[in-house]
Amino acid sequence: MNQAPPDTTAASAVTTVADWLNAYPTVATALALTAMILLAWLMDVVAKQRILAAISLVVKRTKFAWDDELLEHRVFERFGRLVPALVIYFGIPVVPGVGPEAEAFIRHVAAAFMVAVVVLAIGALLTAVNDIYERFEMAAHRPIKGYLQVSKIAVYVLGAVVVLATLMNRSPLIFLSGIGAMTAVLMLVFKDTLLSLVASIQLMSNDMVRVGDWIEMPKYNADGDVIDIALHTVKIQNWDNTITTVPTSKFIEDSFKNWRGMSESGGRRIKRSIWIDKGTIRFLSDEEITRFKRFALLRDYIEQKQKELRDYNEALGGEPGDVNMRRLTNIGTFRAYILNYLKNHPKIHQEKTLMVRQLAPTPHGIPLEVYVFTNDTAWSVYEGIQADIFEHVMALVPEFGLRLFQNPTGADFKKVFSSETPAGA
Repeated sequence: MNQAPPDTTAASAVTTVADWLNAYPTVATALALTAMILLAWLMDVVAKQRILAAISLVVKRTKFAWDDELLEHRVFERFGRLVPALVIYFGIPVVPGVGPEAEAFIRHVAAAFMVAVVVLAIGALLTAVNDIYERFEMAAHRPIKGYLQVSKIAVYVLGAVVVLATLMNRSPLIFLSGIGAMTAVLMLVFKDTLLSLVASIQLMSNDMVRVGDWIEMPKYNADGDVIDIALHTVKIQNWDNTITTVPTSKFIEDSFKNWRGMSESGGRRIKRSIWIDKGTIRFLSDEEITRFKRFALLRDYIEQKQKELRDYNEALGGEPGDVNMRRLTNIGTFRAYILNYLKNHPKIHQEKTLMVRQLAPTPHGIPLEVYVFTNDTAWSVYEGIQADIFEHVMALVPEFGLRLFQNPTGADFKKVFSSETPAGA
C-alpha cells in the first residue's frame, strides 16, 4: 500500500516564519502585544455583548427586585471590566521579548486597574443596597444611607492605598502606617464628615428625623417635607417646591420642629381667637332668651343655665332686678353656642381637648379662643376646616348683640367726618 509523502510545505513555512521572527525580535514582540491587546478587546466585547446581555435578560425575567437594582447601578457591568485586565495580567508573561521590568510594570498597572474596578463595583453595590433597603417600610424609620456613604468613603480610601501600593510595588501597610501618622491632618480634612457621621448616628438612633417628616427650621428658611437624608446633608422640599439643603450636623446643633407627632396622633390643633368689643357685652333680655331657646344648639344650655341661676338667686334671697342677681349674658351664651357647635362638627376630633375659653381683656377687646383638634391632619383640609369654623362664628356674632373689634380703617374715618360735615357746606 503506497503512503503519501509527508507535507513538508507547511512545516517549512512555519520554520521560515519562526526563523524570520527570531531574526526580528522587535517585530515578534509587537505582534504578540498586538495579539494580546486584540484578545483583551475581544474578551471585553464578549463580556459586554454576550455575558452581560444574558445576565440582563435573566434579571428582567426574575420576580426579584434586588437584582434589578444591581443591574441599574451597573454592578455586573463593572465587574465585567475585570476580564480584559485579567487577559493582560496573565498574558504579558507569554509575550516574548518583554523585559522583566516592563513585564512587572504592566502587571502592576493591570493589577491596580483591577483593584480600582473592584472598588468602583463595591461602591455601586453599596448604592444598590441602599435603594433595595428603601423599598422596605422600615427604611422610613431607620435610613442607612449615611452608614453606607461612610462605608463607601472607607472603601475608596483603602482602594486608593492599595492602588498606589500596587503601582509602586510596596506593601499597603507602609501607606497605612503613614496615614496613622497623619491622623491629625486627616481629622482636620474630614472634620465635616466626622461631624456629619456623629449627627447621622444620633438622628437615626433617636429617631429624630425620617424621610417624609414635615420639618420647620426658620433659621435656614426650611419649612416642608424631608425628601432625603444623606451623610452630609438633609434635603427639605419646601411648600413652594424649592429645596433647602441643611447640613446634617445642624440638626444636632440647632432646634427644629418636627410635625410627625401631630400627623401620627390623628389630630391637628386649632388655636385661634376672635376679639369681642367690650362695649357690646350685656345681659340678655327675656325676649332674647326666648329666641335663643329655639336654637337647637342652645336649648339644653339655656334650660340648664336658667335652673342653675334660679337656684342661686333663690338661695341668695335678693329681689328681682337686684344687681347681685346672676343673669345670662350675650357673650356667655355665644361662647356656649360655639362650644356646642364644635361638639357637633363632623371634622372636630371629639376625643382630644375641646374648649372655648375667654382670655384676659386686652386693648383690642376680649379674646374668645377656640382650642380644638381637627380629625384630618392634611394641610389643605385642615385650613378649610379652620376657615369654615371661623367664618360661621364671625357671621353669628351680631345675632348675639356683639361686635367684633378691629382697628379703625379709612372708611371708618370717612364715615365719621362725612356725618359731621354740615349740609350744604
